[in-house]
Amino acid sequence: MTSRPRALVITAPGINCDGELAQAFGAAGAEPELVLLERLRRTPSLIDRFDLIGLPGGFSYGDDIAAGRIMAVLMRETVYPALAAAIDRGTPMICPCNGFQIAVQAGLLPGAEPGHWPDRAAAPTVALCQNRNARFRDIWTRVEVPEGTRCVWTAGLATDPEADLMPSAHGEGRFETDPATLERLRVGGQIALRYHAHDNFNGSMDAIAGICDPSGRVLGLMPHPERFTRWTQHPWWTRLQAGQMRQEPLGLRMFRQAVQCVMRARDVSRTLTA
Repeated sequence: MTSRPRALVITAPGINCDGELAQAFGAAGAEPELVLLERLRRTPSLIDRFDLIGLPGGFSYGDDIAAGRIMAVLMRETVYPALAAAIDRGTPMICPCNGFQIAVQAGLLPGAEPGHWPDRAAAPTVALCQNRNARFRDIWTRVEVPEGTRCVWTAGLATDPEADLMPSAHGEGRFETDPATLERLRVGGQIALRYHAHDNFNGSMDAIAGICDPSGRVLGLMPHPERFTRWTQHPWWTRLQAGQMRQEPLGLRMFRQAVQCVMRARDVSRTLTA
């Protein structure tokens, strides 16, 4: 019997979406385990045991100084090399909301080309800034998967503009970068998710809701796919047509796609070593 892939959920004081992230991994067929960042800082090699990684949302360390800043600094100092090595060997990683804010400041996104991750985390080249209206928003919005994205979590997923909404809850989620970096993201297929044209509530550049690294394995996004793994979580699920609920919710499909990516890689490895 094939064992379920192991999913690491990195948690810390102030993180409050770790349980939801673990549930999403479990629903998609993985075996989740919550591990405190302090434990990983003492023993970074623990990361080598896992097939998938999740960096949850919340308010890590109270979001003191800036959203995700303290946790990002702690990760840059200790666990960055182990995380970069895991990504390089094929480990998918998802970073929703505060996880996205942490990942860009920790040098994990937009990331590096496979085989070329630096020994030390690079300076951030993108940012998640204060929302356009300078207010925290808790809202469900329509999202779209761009054609040509290389993200293993979203590539090929068809979206229904009425059924495939995604929940967001943040005050600092406006994606910003310089024009040259934005063009590299577009050309490289690193834009993983966009807000619908009329639902870009935080004012993100190019309506970007999420990006991936050049390998497509690391996904950072401001919406919370882990909060949409059951149709009963949809804000108006009782009014949807039966046909719209025939397939799994978009959030669960994203996690399922990453787990299947890991399983396919296992099958290839077995074939090569047989």
